[in-house]
Amino acid sequence: MQSLESVKNLFQISEFRSNQEEIITRILDHKHCFVIMPTGMGKSLCYQIPALILDGMTIVISPLIALMYDQVSALKKITPDVTFINSSLNKEDRIYRLEGVSKGKYKILYITPERFRSKFFLDVIKGQKISLLAIDEAHCISQWGHDFRPDYSRIAEIRSILGTPTTIALTATATKHVQTDIIHQLGFNSQDIKLFHSGIARPNLYLHVEKNVDEPMKWKSILDLIRVNQDLEDSQNPQENQVKNTHPSTLIYFNLIDKLEKFSDYLSTNRIEHSIYHGRLGAKDRNRIQKNFLENKTEILLATNAFGMGVDKPDIRKIIHAELPISIESYYQEIGRAGRDGLDSHCYLFYVESDLAVLMDFIEWQNPDSYFIKKVYDTFRHAGENLASWDYKEIQAKVVYRNRGDHRLQTVLNLFDRFGVTSGDVENHNLKLIGELPHELTSQVKLEDKKKNSLKRLYEMLMYTKSEKCRRDFLYNYFGEDSVFCGNCDYCKSL
Repeated sequence: MQSLESVKNLFQISEFRSNQEEIITRILDHKHCFVIMPTGMGKSLCYQIPALILDGMTIVISPLIALMYDQVSALKKITPDVTFINSSLNKEDRIYRLEGVSKGKYKILYITPERFRSKFFLDVIKGQKISLLAIDEAHCISQWGHDFRPDYSRIAEIRSILGTPTTIALTATATKHVQTDIIHQLGFNSQDIKLFHSGIARPNLYLHVEKNVDEPMKWKSILDLIRVNQDLEDSQNPQENQVKNTHPSTLIYFNLIDKLEKFSDYLSTNRIEHSIYHGRLGAKDRNRIQKNFLENKTEILLATNAFGMGVDKPDIRKIIHAELPISIESYYQEIGRAGRDGLDSHCYLFYVESDLAVLMDFIEWQNPDSYFIKKVYDTFRHAGENLASWDYKEIQAKVVYRNRGDHRLQTVLNLFDRFGVTSGDVENHNLKLIGELPHELTSQVKLEDKKKNSLKRLYEMLMYTKSEKCRRDFLYNYFGEDSVFCGNCDYCKSL
């Protein structure tokens, strides 16, 4: 068993930040923790360090395959005793790694919560000593959070399966209501688990919101900002840039892939070099583009929110939202990727009124009613074995007829997969109906409550853009923090 000092040396840490040391010490004393810490402040170290000290294995539940891949790749530079198991691996690789788990080869295992549906996985894991359970992106536990994952709601059951190990839940943002729900869903009361709230302070981030009359004006505003940045960069000599560590990396977020691609054409017409990242690209292209951005081979990256979570780039100097984000939580998580090295960085939000209509459509697509869900289920049931041969367009034609702009089917397919109603997927022609509809997908009251909550979060996002006070103060109030007057936003700078 390694000592705390020896593991600190492995991570090349001279001193801890914020309340990391207190959290780590508490975990080593086998006490539960709930950690809310801003992006870039070192949440992962709070479980990675004790994982290498404790006797037994640590299981890390993470929501995204890309996120766990990045974290495991970084940890591999420190210890070989870490791996992940997820659907990106072929069957042979999964079996090989599970055999390693059964032999006690790993100290840290990253998995998605859906992995606990596998009987084979459960049989292997039940024979292991699990010293720590870490739940990353813990806001996914709460049905009132901005990225709810149904399998995350089984965490209390999963803890029981694992022998009720010491547990740490971690997230960058959570309102007080979401905090309470997370603790409840974990199966704890407030006395069982200690909350460590480092606040949401990122004083090095300048916050700016700008409303434009129409799309062309918005695009020109973003183009002008990019050009100003490039002019400033050209005016500095290379030695200054090296001393200040000012790689002018800019990340521009879009909600819609089509809008992203049109803006990409606009930048190309204006001779602005850039790259694009979105879900329609192949895995190899996404990995290459991400690698180039991390290595500063790409200065400007246009991306959907599929990019960013788990990406450890400390020197992103600008985050630009080219469309209105769907919630304060999403917005704050995304701007949190700027200035993780503590240096001054800028966050701009440009929007037009039509952005709101697009997001309203998003909420409609993401919240199908019980009638539509039952319709899709009945269609699958009547299809029988023929279901596997259907492609997406065929299913779409059967449930929404000619309206190609209706994307509710994709939401239902995701829900069916997450609730264990189906197995396989449409793309690989192995979609199969394996379960009944759960109450959560047939209760119109529950579905309407979820939709109302989404609309409420969108309304709060809109209020942020229209706020006539300190931007940071608005955000602090939203997350239940004390009021501030930041001096580093467009409102404060205008006084």
